[in-house]
Amino acid sequence: MQTGTITVFSGAGLPLEIQNHLLPPLKPGEILIKNKYTTLCGSDIHTYCGIRQETTPTVLGHEIVGELVDIHPEHPGVDDNGHPLAKGDILTWSIFSSDPASLFSLEGIPQKGNHLFKYGHAKVTEQDPFHGGLSEYCILKKNTGILKIPADIPLPIAATLNCAIATVAASIRLAGNLEGKNVLIFGMGLLGINCVAMCKEAGAAWIGAADISESRLNHAAGFGATELINIQENTAQITSTLQEKFVKKGVDVVFDMSGSPKAMEMGMDVLGIGGCAVWIGAVFKNRKIQLDAERIIRNLHTIKGIHNYNFEDFRYALDFLKDNFKKYPFDTIVEKEFDLKDAEQAFKYAVEHKPLRVGIKI
Repeated sequence: MQTGTITVFSGAGLPLEIQNHLLPPLKPGEILIKNKYTTLCGSDIHTYCGIRQETTPTVLGHEIVGELVDIHPEHPGVDDNGHPLAKGDILTWSIFSSDPASLFSLEGIPQKGNHLFKYGHAKVTEQDPFHGGLSEYCILKKNTGILKIPADIPLPIAATLNCAIATVAASIRLAGNLEGKNVLIFGMGLLGINCVAMCKEAGAAWIGAADISESRLNHAAGFGATELINIQENTAQITSTLQEKFVKKGVDVVFDMSGSPKAMEMGMDVLGIGGCAVWIGAVFKNRKIQLDAERIIRNLHTIKGIHNYNFEDFRYALDFLKDNFKKYPFDTIVEKEFDLKDAEQAFKYAVEHKPLRVGIKI
């Protein structure tokens, strides 16, 4: 029987372990993938460092692209766009599989549906070890969203589609029509710079990019930011300026990609009358935020949260990438690459240097 290696994470501070496992036979509706490329997401880094807690042992990595090796006869045989699947196709897939008949799935939030399985987050067992990016293979469960990747999109760019880009697509959907709107985005990591580009393509009139890092702000300029705002100091003056800058006494939409309580509080302070705040970044434990309820009520504010995405967002993300991966400097996202056998060094590099992404070649 065929075997493959996995790189196992057993807990913060413990070394990664390379293991060899038998490839189990495919169950109805499953697909066998030979992983080709994985990028280390911020949540992978947080788990590696112990900031996030995951069930262990696990195989980290969920931003993945790979080659279709085998497909169970009971799989529909098409991707989410209806394109026929064949051996050798380069694919990416949703970060989760989910029961399509469950209540949450029927309400458009399959990422919270029943029987949820999340790639790069599941426990390794002898019967089911292949479900993460830091592995030679990945077995896609039934009811996983799948998209074929066009041949001209480089793997390091395509790998980020099923997490960062799709999550931003979900946040754009929640924000509503951005045509002619003034938008402020906090956090110029990969989520933030993708959000800048998506807002630009959605017709936003003014796009502010806010961060405490000058290098990340400068990077955001290449993705279409109108104004770069360093919020390291003098936040009171910045808040006052933004409140006076626009006719609605603030911006129309605030996106928080940072997860910083201070940034979310500041975002509510600069949100104009009738404005909407969309929060994405706060996916790990932090202090509770403090809000002025009277200001929210009197200014008719709306706050929305988004975690992961639905299948509509997943398809939108691919369409966006196909149209724009050459228009914006997506080729600068992965700052350093490592081989799978050097995954430990990849994590250490990511922790020390804080690049937008580290790439793992498989």
